[in-house]
Amino acid sequence: MQYDFLKQFTRRMKHIGMYTWLIQNSVQKQIWKQYGLLTVDEQMNVIIAVMLYVMEQSLKEENCTLDDIGAYIDDINMNYFKKNMSYEDCKQLGDFIVNVVLSNEGKTMYFESYDFEEQGYKTQHISFIANRIVYIDLDIRRTSYYLTDDGYNFLLSTLEIENNMKLTIHEMIFKMHLERQSYDKAVGEIKNIFNLLRMQWQKIQETMQKIRRNALNYSVKEYETILREDMDTISDTKEKFQNYRELVRARKKELEEQNINVKHLTREEENSLSSLRIIEQYLNRTIDEHQRILNGHFDLKSLYDKELQLLTQMSLIQRFSFRTELFDHVLEQPEGLENLDVFLRPLFHQEIDKIYNLNKALELQRPIRKKKVDEDSEIFNWDEENWKEELEKQKRERQKKYENSLTYLMNIVLEKGKISLQELKEHLAGCDMKEQQICIPDVDTFKEIMVELIKSKEIDIPALKKERSQYILEQSEGFQLYEMLLTILEKIPSGEKVKTITTYRTQNGETVTFEHVKDHQGTERAIRCSNVQIEVTYGV
Repeated sequence: MQYDFLKQFTRRMKHIGMYTWLIQNSVQKQIWKQYGLLTVDEQMNVIIAVMLYVMEQSLKEENCTLDDIGAYIDDINMNYFKKNMSYEDCKQLGDFIVNVVLSNEGKTMYFESYDFEEQGYKTQHISFIANRIVYIDLDIRRTSYYLTDDGYNFLLSTLEIENNMKLTIHEMIFKMHLERQSYDKAVGEIKNIFNLLRMQWQKIQETMQKIRRNALNYSVKEYETILREDMDTISDTKEKFQNYRELVRARKKELEEQNINVKHLTREEENSLSSLRIIEQYLNRTIDEHQRILNGHFDLKSLYDKELQLLTQMSLIQRFSFRTELFDHVLEQPEGLENLDVFLRPLFHQEIDKIYNLNKALELQRPIRKKKVDEDSEIFNWDEENWKEELEKQKRERQKKYENSLTYLMNIVLEKGKISLQELKEHLAGCDMKEQQICIPDVDTFKEIMVELIKSKEIDIPALKKERSQYILEQSEGFQLYEMLLTILEKIPSGEKVKTITTYRTQNGETVTFEHVKDHQGTERAIRCSNVQIEVTYGV
């Protein structure tokens, strides 16, 4: 399925269907006005209060008749709602809520939910309450109501789990799925865990914005709550998920070793391997998110302390009127204007905040000489956008040098099957200067290409192509040998059949010297390096 987040869509829509039927059976009913419940808010509060009473009686396995519901409504009305209703009115209201709102007047309730896996609508039955016949005092026959599974699920979904328990619960379920090797279900749980951590980090950012606007609008209780949630989140989450990551990597490695021949893995094992890769990816993101929460926690504490200190300092500021404290006295004694600077000097001379920079203390101390500044010095205009464009242009030119040099080298290797640096030198001796500059544009470029080839030793091209097809890689800014090599081989007709590219030093210990090669400053230099052999093999 392309959109995995739509797998449980029918379950979500069933909850929406419950709310839909509840509102549809209650709104625009004139009977509410008889009891003084005029707004939808008041009506929904009474309905949920009645459902909670039915649930409580169901859990205690006690009878819940209309008389019991009427007495309950009468009690909460006198103590809380305080509407002008008698006991009979409360009993009639209970009858209306149970038989009309919750039972739809005895008619079956259905809701059409679209199933994206089956590609069609699925009819789902909705039922809030059911009833059974009971006998009171052995002879009085009554109807007792109790909640169905849908009713329980509906009410439980209205009460969120405590924030400090959500992560623990999902972590326990995730651990259980790993132990049972239900990797497809573990994927859903690790996504939920990551979403909870991301929500916690966003909550920290929103809190910091509120504090920056006005710290007085953010109560100490709210501050205490979010700090407690942060501590519960970062207490031991990182260590746990690092252990989970090692476990997932070990199991993934086992399946990959079995996958040397694709036929060895069954369809189920391939799905497990795919799920393990997704789990590892989300575990990495989860650990990173944990670190962001930890940093945000300390940033929040620092910000809140700073803002409160600033507020306390504002309360200590003493203000005075220039009219009474200054101007009137000046008019009385104008000769005091000669000493006005004594009065104003403290306003313009403040103590400079001193910060001890440990890095400066460890730097090499050099004598400070005064520099004469020419009054007619030239003023330079610095444009950030042009500067960035120039940097990007230099990067593109640098990458082009790498690509041209490696392309030239690969063309020769593919043509001859193998070539050494000594043979490359002899080949370039018979070429013009332009071709030599393409192969060796400068010292650093050619040196870095050869170092990367020697470090890689044997490059498995099919494995690189498979890895690139399975993972979405971010675009790298610097020289990346594997990425550029795959791009170059795709452009060369004979490059599609290449299986391996092997680079090794020759055993004779010879050295090769390339003369008149320019460095990045344009100075001609000589490159002296070991003789290296580059060869390719072709696959079927």
